[in-house]
Amino acid sequence: MSNGSFFSAPGRRGGTLTLVLAALAPVGLGGWLLWDNLGQDDNGGGAPASSLPTVSSTSSPLPPQPSQSPKRESDGEPLTGKVVVLDPGHNPNNRDHTSEIARRVDIGTDEKECDTTGTSTDAGYAEATFTLDVTRRARALLEARGATVKFTQDGDRSFGPCVDERARIGNSAHADAVVSVHADGGASAGERGFHVILPKSVRGGGADTAKIAAPSRRLGERVRSEFMDATGSEPADYIGDGSGLNVRGDLGGLNLSTVPKVFIECGNMRDSKDAAELTDPKWRERAALGIAQGITDFLNG
Repeated sequence: MSNGSFFSAPGRRGGTLTLVLAALAPVGLGGWLLWDNLGQDDNGGGAPASSLPTVSSTSSPLPPQPSQSPKRESDGEPLTGKVVVLDPGHNPNNRDHTSEIARRVDIGTDEKECDTTGTSTDAGYAEATFTLDVTRRARALLEARGATVKFTQDGDRSFGPCVDERARIGNSAHADAVVSVHADGGASAGERGFHVILPKSVRGGGADTAKIAAPSRRLGERVRSEFMDATGSEPADYIGDGSGLNVRGDLGGLNLSTVPKVFIECGNMRDSKDAAELTDPKWRERAALGIAQGITDFLNG
């Protein structure tokens, strides 16, 4: 019954209101007594915990508080405006251009070969094939987070580029971070694990890493941590004292860099157990995730 029709008869307004109030009085008194019997909390107000309404199993769950929300890859685009250069180590075509990649180039403190063919597993799976696969997977993850990703080569060059050019590509891009992806060729089977190579603070010729040594270490530490989490791999047991970090001053790609840069050796291709992981596409996807997440942590740190 609407309010309009309930009060349609003006002559009965007072009597009707009296009857309504009389009918409601016991209900109100009963409700007050029930509240009084249930009692109040220790703070002098509000219902005790046992009498608070609960969410049924069929109700929609309450959203978490912002401070308790887990970190999610889909939370916006955390790398928008950031430039990342990924450097797939070596080149599958280098093997056909041995004379070109053997020429010496200036690395600031010395001269070294333009590039090398890289290593391979005992079954013939090439490091250069591995590095392209992982970096392409990492590129997709980083671009999905809003980053601009550039490659030093994408299998589209006849050989190389040389190590000095790889450094220049990152420098010219004004990259916020550069990661060069590799797989190691350890001296013998039984040597396992990954490690991240950091630039030593060097100065000489065109090399001056004084300004990038510290940020590169932070980048390397984050890549190391996230790579471990994503892949379950342990730091190399044959280099870096088990820390997963190795500082070097003889790599042109690091010496000539003017932006934060690290190398990652994802495992030892000469070890059968590491090789089984490196040749597994699912493992390579986890490796790419670890690298991408390490870069993301560094750029958002």
